[in-house]
Amino acid sequence: MARQLDEQIAGRFPVGKRLRVLDVGMGQGTQALRLARAGHQVTGVERDATMIAAARHALAGQPEGIRERMRIVEGDGRDTGVHFLPGSFDVVLCHGVLMYVEEPDPLLAGLARMLAPGGLLSLLVRNGDALAVRPGLYGDWAGALAAFDTTTYRNRLGLDVRADRLATLTAKLASIGAPLHTWYGVRVFTDTAPDGAPAPDDLETLLAAEERAGRTDPYRAIAALLHLCGVRG
Repeated sequence: MARQLDEQIAGRFPVGKRLRVLDVGMGQGTQALRLARAGHQVTGVERDATMIAAARHALAGQPEGIRERMRIVEGDGRDTGVHFLPGSFDVVLCHGVLMYVEEPDPLLAGLARMLAPGGLLSLLVRNGDALAVRPGLYGDWAGALAAFDTTTYRNRLGLDVRADRLATLTAKLASIGAPLHTWYGVRVFTDTAPDGAPAPDDLETLLAAEERAGRTDPYRAIAALLHLCGVRG
C-alpha cells in the first residue's frame, strides 16, 4: 500500500514539494512517520490512547527535523472540522478505519472537506465484494456461503465489523466531490498469512507479486483490502 500511495503522490504533485498530510486514524503512526521522514508536514489524528502512546514513542526516537514535521492530535476522525479548516491538506489518509464506523458517510464527507483542490484522498477498506475468499481458503465452506450475502464479518481481533463494496464507495466519493481516480487491491495472495509471522527470505519477490496483482484484473478484485484514491475537484 505504501508503494501504491507513493505512486499516486509522485504522479500528482511536483517532485520535492513538501505536502500537508492528514492521517485520520493513524494507529501507531506507521504511515505518518514514513511520510514525515520523506519531508512532508504530517498531522496524525487518533483517539485510542494505546496507539497514541505507541506513535509518540516512535516519534520520540526520530531526529529533531522529523519530530518537528509531525503533529499528533488526540481526537475522533469524524471531528476533523473541529480541529482544521476546510482545504487545509494536500493529502488525507484514512487507512483501516471505515470498517469500524457504522455510518461512514459523515466521516467521508469530512475527509473530503479537508482536501485542497486537487488534493488526494487515500482510503484503505475491507473489500465487501470478496468476503467469501478468506473463509473459502481456510476451508470454512459454511462461512464462505454466508459471506456472499453480507458486508459484515468478524475480524482477527474477534470484532464484528463491516466491509465496503467498490461500487458503493465509488458513488460516495463522487457525491462528496472527491471522485475515484484509481484503485488497487491489497493482500491478494497473503491474506491467510498469520499475524506476527516473520518476513520470508524472499520478501522482495513476494512484495513484487503482491504489487503486480494489486493493479491487475481480475486479481485486485478479490483482494482482502481495497486501496481507493480519490481526487478533490
